[in-house]
Amino acid sequence: MGIFTRFRDIVSSNINAMLERAEDPEKLLKLMIREMEDTLVELKASCAGVMADSKKNQRRIDELALRASAWEEKAALAVRRDRDDLARDALRQKRFYAMRLKEMQQNRDELSILVDQYHDDIRELEDRLKSARDKQKLLVHRHVHARNKMDAQHEIRRADSTEVILKFEEFEKRIDRMESEADLVNIGRQNTVEEELDKLTVDEEIEAELSALKRPSAGESNQL
Repeated sequence: MGIFTRFRDIVSSNINAMLERAEDPEKLLKLMIREMEDTLVELKASCAGVMADSKKNQRRIDELALRASAWEEKAALAVRRDRDDLARDALRQKRFYAMRLKEMQQNRDELSILVDQYHDDIRELEDRLKSARDKQKLLVHRHVHARNKMDAQHEIRRADSTEVILKFEEFEKRIDRMESEADLVNIGRQNTVEEELDKLTVDEEIEAELSALKRPSAGESNQL
C-alpha cells in the first residue's frame, strides 16, 4: 500500500465507529496509532526529499538566470561592435537558457505546491494521531477504573460473606461472655450490712404479727 493511499485511508476512517465495532478497542487503537506513526514518518521523509529537490531546483534556476543574462550582455556587446552574426548566436543561447529557466521555474512552482500539500497532510495526520492518543489514554483510564471497581466489588462481596460475618459472630460471643460474667458476680457474694438490716426489719415485722396472733389465745386461756 502506497503512502498516500494509507494516508487517505487513515484520515477518512471513522475511528469512533471502528472502536465501537471492535472486540478489543484498545488493541485496535494501538495498531491504528502505530500505523499513523509509521505513515507520519514516511510523509515527513518524503516531504524532506521534495524540499531538498526544491532547493536544488532553485540553485539551477539561479544558474540559468545568470547564463541567460550573460548571453544577453554578449548579444548587446556584439551589436555595439557591429557584429550582428555574433549577436544572433548570443541571442539563440540566451533563448535556450531562458526556455530552460522557464521550465525550472514551473518545476519550482509544482514542488512548492507539493511541499505545501505535504505540510497540510502532516498537520492533518498529526491532529488525527493526537486524537487517537487521547482516546487511548481515555480507554486506558476507563479500563483501570473498571478494573479497580471490579476489584472493589469483589472485595466487598468477599468481606460480606466472610470477614463481616466472622466479626459479627465474634462480637455476639463477646456479649454473651459479658452477660455470663455479670451473672457470676452475685454468686457466693456475702450480704452487705444494709441487706442484713433489711432482713432484721422484715423479721421484726413478722414477730410482731405473730405476737398479735398469740394474744387473743392467751386471754381465752385465762378465762378458763
